[in-house]
Amino acid sequence: MNAKTLALLGGTPVRNKPFPAYKVIGQEEKDAACRVIDSGILSRFLGTWHPDFYGGPEVQAFEREWARVAGARHGISVNSCTSGLYAALGAAGIGPGDEVIVSPYTMAASATAALIFNGVPVFADIDPETYCLSADTIRERLTPRTKAVIVVHIFGQSADMDPIMALAREHGLTVIEDCAQAPFATYKGRPVGSLGHMGVFSLNYHKHIHTGEGGMVTTNDDALAERVQLIRNHAEAVVEKKGVTNLVNMIGFNFRLGEIEAAIGREQLRKGPRLIAERKNNVACLENALKGLPGLGMPKIGAAGDHVYYVHVLDYDATVTGVPRELMVQALKAELPVTELREGEGPLVGMGYVRPLYLLPMFRKMIGYGKTGCPFTCPHYEGEARYEEGMCPNTEAAHFHRVVTHELMRPGMVRSDLDDVAAAFRKVWDNLPALVGRLV
Repeated sequence: MNAKTLALLGGTPVRNKPFPAYKVIGQEEKDAACRVIDSGILSRFLGTWHPDFYGGPEVQAFEREWARVAGARHGISVNSCTSGLYAALGAAGIGPGDEVIVSPYTMAASATAALIFNGVPVFADIDPETYCLSADTIRERLTPRTKAVIVVHIFGQSADMDPIMALAREHGLTVIEDCAQAPFATYKGRPVGSLGHMGVFSLNYHKHIHTGEGGMVTTNDDALAERVQLIRNHAEAVVEKKGVTNLVNMIGFNFRLGEIEAAIGREQLRKGPRLIAERKNNVACLENALKGLPGLGMPKIGAAGDHVYYVHVLDYDATVTGVPRELMVQALKAELPVTELREGEGPLVGMGYVRPLYLLPMFRKMIGYGKTGCPFTCPHYEGEARYEEGMCPNTEAAHFHRVVTHELMRPGMVRSDLDDVAAAFRKVWDNLPALVGRLV
């Protein structure tokens, strides 16, 4: 077979050997887990007002260490970023009839968190270059019912936060940063998670650093920190003895992190800067190799001036290449192998990210709690929920037409691996006329 012919058209792929797995757990984490097991304390949370209300020694140490790194007064561990978003919105006092402005281009929990307290998600469009919400797109969705905004630092870079915070001060809004994909990222030199009223991080297994499952909430506000801690750990059973008189949203959950996860998290936190540097170096190498390919744009760094690359997001313009995005991605995937530990997913290259969230059945049919459409048609809600195709044109253009993502820049990928990724792109671009011919 001809190595110059596209594998999609019968040629030899650029590479067959699987790419290395993304493995950031090592001996340090093993030792930390064994330390906890040997101590006999796998958890030390009690869901009552007691010294153990705040958890065990590893949990509390992890929270202090994370807060220092994030530039925040408080770190409150949770068992997932989703839980953290729920707790943060609860702490913000969201209730029936309140609107929360959210991004349509993110993991679903960033939007559905509002529903937990019978708030109504309102989708604002994204900036077409950073894929984050902006002050301008948020302003377009403001109403007298708007109480909070969840700003997602998507793909690894911060939204332009100064104008967003100025808008929030003007309208009395609580701003929650969803930092799941951007730990260690900065905005104008300041860590994400310290820019809004609260920040929420993910420690899920495929994030920059992880504990398997887990999360962290950060804040500089003592009162918000207390309320997040209460919601995390059975607030309703704690408030009386703790002397808490504001009972709004004091229906607690069990969002607690275990001691083993916290001990692993402490080791991962120490590794974070090195792992981020490796991502940045890998992306720089790839972008240098891909420079000049017509119709392929590299990520644009916004006002944040920083990017930690959860994934590498490329902007594809089919009007330049003459090849539909789907066919180009098929050709690219045919040249590349799977990644170890994720063999069932095929080559880690994809089109778009997530379908705009307002197109999910929950929103299209406006069915949340029970059969009557709450909270969308709740008597306490005086607005009119709208979830329809075309409402966020930048999001739809990005997802359905332009965005190409890949994960082939994560730690563990060495120069020879990156060279193969670049070679696959260049081979596809060298054969664009053959792909155009296939369309005829």
